[in-house]
Amino acid sequence: MSELGPVVVTGVCGRLGRDLSRVLHRKRKVIGVDRRAFVDPPGDVEHHQMDIRSSRAREIFRHGVSAVVHLGVMHDPHESSVEHHDFNVVGLQKVLEYVELYKIPKLVLLSSANVYGPRPDNPQLIREDAPLLGAGPFSDIRDLVELDMLVNAFFWRAPTTETVILRPAHILGTVKNAPSNYLRLDVVPTLLGFDPMMQVVHQRDVVSAIERSLAPGVRGIFNVSGPEPLPLSKAIAVLGRRMVAVPHPLAKAAVKNLFRFRLTKFPAPELDFIRFVCMVDDSKARAELGYEPAHGLEATLRAVDEERWLS
Repeated sequence: MSELGPVVVTGVCGRLGRDLSRVLHRKRKVIGVDRRAFVDPPGDVEHHQMDIRSSRAREIFRHGVSAVVHLGVMHDPHESSVEHHDFNVVGLQKVLEYVELYKIPKLVLLSSANVYGPRPDNPQLIREDAPLLGAGPFSDIRDLVELDMLVNAFFWRAPTTETVILRPAHILGTVKNAPSNYLRLDVVPTLLGFDPMMQVVHQRDVVSAIERSLAPGVRGIFNVSGPEPLPLSKAIAVLGRRMVAVPHPLAKAAVKNLFRFRLTKFPAPELDFIRFVCMVDDSKARAELGYEPAHGLEATLRAVDEERWLS
């Protein structure tokens, strides 16, 4: 076990958090914080089942913590927008307060490349200094943009903390996010006349990027991508799914109605992600973190069909 102090991982009970804890606990103590129960954790992971906004959470950060990885972001589009915003923004504000108060030397926020927004005028590859234009009408992305900007401000407020923001492309794997859920559909709807280039990254490659960002001396904002981009239609074909193209106005109206009656978890604004390009330049992560995706294109795509955790 390393002499480095413990790492606090918020949102540890999500599938990405569980993956991360299984990697980190081999090298240093992991303290998890999550409202959910931790199913089958590694035996030496200390888990606190509580809301990060709780006053009791302060005690977790008080003694000897060397790093915080913030994964505790709510992504349920059916949740009340008030609760969604309060959990995400107030939760992060509490984390920032404790990191600053107890002079914790490292903070990592897992953001998303979605903060740049899918737009018809996007450059082919978006760099880290591009404006965050993803908020639009979608509350989930508005929260992500606000969290990203709060941590951006923290760079200047707490210069002694090595702060890192990771913005990964569409994460695929056993995670229950929109891109993975979309590619799991037996019949995958697309938009007539649109076949954007897509970037995807395996969830275990995201874990690798997080682990690398915890190295002493690393700070800054890093885009993270996986193997080479490909057209959406090719991704669907690799998975052997059937595809049906629907005109955008018809698809938008249908998704709105399905979402209203809770028959889908895809809000209508997410259609822009299968309409326009939103790809990132991750050369900075490759140069400064030494990050390279370990999973090829087919393995990354097929990860959405994995049924169990691999050791």
